Amino acid sequence: MKKYRSLKTALVISVMALGISACGSAQQTAPPSNDSAAPVKEMTLEEIEKQAKQEGKVVSLGMPDNWANWKGTWDDITAKYGLTHTDTDLSSAEEIAKFEAEKNNPTADIGDVGISFGPIAKDKGVTMPYKPTHWNEIPDWAKDKDGHWVVGYQGTIAVITDKNQVKNPPKTWDDILKGDYKVSITDVTKGTQAQMAVLAAAMAYGGDEHNIQPGLDFFAKLAEQGRLSTLEINTGVLEKGEVSVALLWDFNALGYRDQIDPNRFEVSIPQEGSVVSGYTTIINKYAPHPNAAKLTREYILSDEGQINLAKGYARPIRENVKLPDDVAKKLIPAEQYKNAKPIKDYKAWEETSKQLPLMWQDQVLIHMN
Repeated sequence: MKKYRSLKTALVISVMALGISACGSAQQTAPPSNDSAAPVKEMTLEEIEKQAKQEGKVVSLGMPDNWANWKGTWDDITAKYGLTHTDTDLSSAEEIAKFEAEKNNPTADIGDVGISFGPIAKDKGVTMPYKPTHWNEIPDWAKDKDGHWVVGYQGTIAVITDKNQVKNPPKTWDDILKGDYKVSITDVTKGTQAQMAVLAAAMAYGGDEHNIQPGLDFFAKLAEQGRLSTLEINTGVLEKGEVSVALLWDFNALGYRDQIDPNRFEVSIPQEGSVVSGYTTIINKYAPHPNAAKLTREYILSDEGQINLAKGYARPIRENVKLPDDVAKKLIPAEQYKNAKPIKDYKAWEETSKQLPLMWQDQVLIHMN
């Protein structure tokens, strides 16, 4: 699956969902970046849609059918606007590199990257700013002020428990510490999902992106108890019972739960707190189909688009979207997220994430058998 590669690549080089408004509604957008001093006329959504249809296609990066129900999004965009679509499955870093490398002969229009890569893409000068109709409903932490990137869906570190092995699933970080089962986490030295689990534990015990120590202390205690397991977590190992309790993105955990047996696994957000992050669309400054890319961002943030993402277990960034009952029931109840917090200082997280692999080895892995 694309994002597993993306999450791993993210650590290694980390510089670290109303339908679309009626045609003719005012478009709130910053003018596209270009090298000319001439002002660029803002376009209405009706004009963008018309030109997108003339462009006829949209080419994406890292937005494959099997991730976050992108298939539903692309099917709707094709049916609604007649745009054909192709995707190349790349990591966040690779998407930005492709935008940059192909600027004189561009092929891609839009990409989906981890939130920490949005500012990187902007700094590299490869993004086209665009503020969609629902701009004011997006939290400030989840968007660039000029529209260079905007989060489409959220992810929060959650606990998945195999109830065949653990009769009383942990509800808190303290519950996990007091348990008698193994706790699994993916490779902190290679994967952002695991990194975020350490940050989530740190936040629960008073730390943050500046101070990861409480998180390291938490996992060191598990290691000292002989209860920490580091492995690649997927449907196979979960189905075979090789994992009792694991820390994963909520959308990954929910997907695994329903793929295997919704009654066998419980997924929840630890009560003391967790970290919330997200994935953001970036529009290629050099996009061969720029209006199709803008229309795609519009659709992703529309009610229909947000519901499509939620069908793939990705929690909408627009909290006022009314999800159908059958979709809402598949997600974790909203009240469990009350203590989940976003990273406020990504520059600080960049520095912390660079140091984390060595700190993990020195303070946590040293205690494992």
